[in-house]
Amino acid sequence: MFVVTLIAEDALTDSVTSEVTHQFMVDWTAGTVVAAEWIDEGCAFDLSFRPADDFRPEDCAHLAQGLAGLARNIASVSDCQDLKLDVVIQPIEGREKRLLVADMDSTMIQCECIDELADYAGLKPQIAAITEAAMRGELDFEAALDARVALLAGLDAAVIDRCLAERVRLMPGARTLVRTMRARGARCVLVSGGFTRFAEPVAREIGFDRAIANELLIADDRLTGEVAKPIVGAETKLATLRAEAVALGIDAAATLAVGDGANDLPMIRAAGLGVAFRAKPVVAAAAAARVEHGDLTALLWAQGIARRDWVA
Repeated sequence: MFVVTLIAEDALTDSVTSEVTHQFMVDWTAGTVVAAEWIDEGCAFDLSFRPADDFRPEDCAHLAQGLAGLARNIASVSDCQDLKLDVVIQPIEGREKRLLVADMDSTMIQCECIDELADYAGLKPQIAAITEAAMRGELDFEAALDARVALLAGLDAAVIDRCLAERVRLMPGARTLVRTMRARGARCVLVSGGFTRFAEPVAREIGFDRAIANELLIADDRLTGEVAKPIVGAETKLATLRAEAVALGIDAAATLAVGDGANDLPMIRAAGLGVAFRAKPVVAAAAAARVEHGDLTALLWAQGIARRDWVA
């Protein structure tokens, strides 16, 4: 069986969920509805279905976008609202995951740390353009990181802590997602193509079990313009997902990966539930699930976890 989860905090109505359920049963050929119920009324709704013989798991993303469009059209007519809706479709068995592997920049926090560091050096537009291109998959990630870090050579290392304090803000829902999953027995790992000086304190603040990131090299209290090798990139993220799953004795189906950039795609594709979070187009197009409107607590609803069971 599969489950469709409609997520729109404090915006879903009975008229929308009822009409989506009706049209799914009458006009859609994905399967037969067997249950329809609220996870949290007004916020998250589950529609469970027995898939048709020709339904393929890889059809989930396409079906999710179709249902999102349907729900938005219904809401615009019945409720006169522009519904900001996310839809996740996945197998219902094992939907609650035992391992979370997450990206940091623009996923668990609201900024790209290297761009903010660059601002203190007066280089933000130049470095941010490279970051954006790398996250869209237009540049080799490792080469792009080396190029950006080289431009920061000579920057006072004290700026790192200043940047952390002044610029880094948690993504809404980050702490609740991680602390809730850990309270329910899951392991949570932060794997960042950014830097340890940011990732380690961010991981502690949110509540991750472990943080992996790149090390900025410093000499005489200034950035050398180099990063320690090997670089933490797409392959490290994928390898971490696989190694952590093996250590836990779980299959890939029991894992959740979330990120926004092209270097997150391998782990997103490999996870049981791979989520593109407010992601670059290349990532959103390739991911099995996407969250474009909600915050990170949407990933708790996607796992069927009601708000009453969240840990703040």
